[in-house]
Amino acid sequence: MFHWKKLKKEDIKREVLAGTTSFFAISYIIMVNTVILAEAGMPKELTIFGTIFISILGSILIGLVADAPIVLTTGMGVNSFFTYTLVLSLGLTWQQALAASFCAGIVYLLVAFTKLSKLFAEVVPKSLKTGITVGIGFFLVLIGLEKGHLIVRGEHTFLQLAPLDNGLTLLTLFSLILTVILFIKGVQGSFFIGIVVVTISANFFGMVQPAEHFSLSRIGNYSRIFLQLDFSAFFSKSFLLGVFALSMILIFESMGLLKGLMPDADEKKYLRAYRVTGVITLLSSILGTSPTVAAAESATGIEEGGETGITSITSGICFLLALLALPLLSYIPDSALAPAIIITGFLMIQQIKTVHFSDFSDYFPAILMIVLIPFTMNISDGMAFGFVAYPLTKWVGGKKSELSLPMWLISGLFLLYLIVNVLI
Repeated sequence: MFHWKKLKKEDIKREVLAGTTSFFAISYIIMVNTVILAEAGMPKELTIFGTIFISILGSILIGLVADAPIVLTTGMGVNSFFTYTLVLSLGLTWQQALAASFCAGIVYLLVAFTKLSKLFAEVVPKSLKTGITVGIGFFLVLIGLEKGHLIVRGEHTFLQLAPLDNGLTLLTLFSLILTVILFIKGVQGSFFIGIVVVTISANFFGMVQPAEHFSLSRIGNYSRIFLQLDFSAFFSKSFLLGVFALSMILIFESMGLLKGLMPDADEKKYLRAYRVTGVITLLSSILGTSPTVAAAESATGIEEGGETGITSITSGICFLLALLALPLLSYIPDSALAPAIIITGFLMIQQIKTVHFSDFSDYFPAILMIVLIPFTMNISDGMAFGFVAYPLTKWVGGKKSELSLPMWLISGLFLLYLIVNVLI
């Protein structure tokens, strides 16, 4: 299962550096997830602990069991579904939403620990797998540009370039230039070095406004969100619709993310990682937080040379240290983190070269994914349109022989997912 013993000292140093880089790239989730869950009525000062605890557990477990360089943490998009759909739209309490998340986790595990998981992974065509990878790449670029204050919402357009006289924008440009130079020169730890240099510079010139400080002493009240699942709405329409939609998101977004982040992983390694993700997803509701997924930002560590579970375990340890030093995280500016995310996104985008542009029925669904994932800022929705379009283009193009029954089943489930999204 593991080949850590074969690693040389310099390999271990590279893995540790990669894990640290992945942590810094995703560290914003600690604060952001807390803010989003607060809108569902959950106590902000406590959900921060749930976010950190599940990230520690998930990252270390996937490293030990699957030997994968993946950070497992609460997912962006999934947390928004938890708050804005389950609670604010469907009218569930946050305790009932945790129960719905728990049920969706059970559905996920039923897929993960049966032949369905292997079947789903095998029947998905390469073009769609590439579409997922490239779509996530553009998704990361968009996140990095937004986090770095390089793009803003336009007055008359969807997005526009931020004013170049803004200090944070200039800081990001400096950070991006520095990191690109280090990366092109092949400097080991280029992402991490860029983060450290820009963080020190930003704080020296007083460009960082520390966020709200959280006290570790509040952990004594953690029982207010721990094991607070409420199944009283189990048979209601809202609860069941929420469970179905969330199950679809978790099952296929996790599949897409893991395939996108580990395209060369063997089937056993992928399957172990997929199952661990399901277990941690189930535990997230018990710990009082939104569901977990493989963080797309794990790609930053992978690009730094992370190949084994040492990378993810290091990230888990970093989350543990973050628990002890929460105020310090607020001193790391988004401008320092943005370049690592942007460059990683570009590296994933290069996989588009494997798409067969000679066959419209093959590349149209993939490009649909690639466009919709970043512009909807939702991996699951983008995947859904691609999976629904694939059998339709193949059918109309007279290539029904390329379609299998399981592929029709997956497409049908995604179509049902889109319909349920309309209903709720």
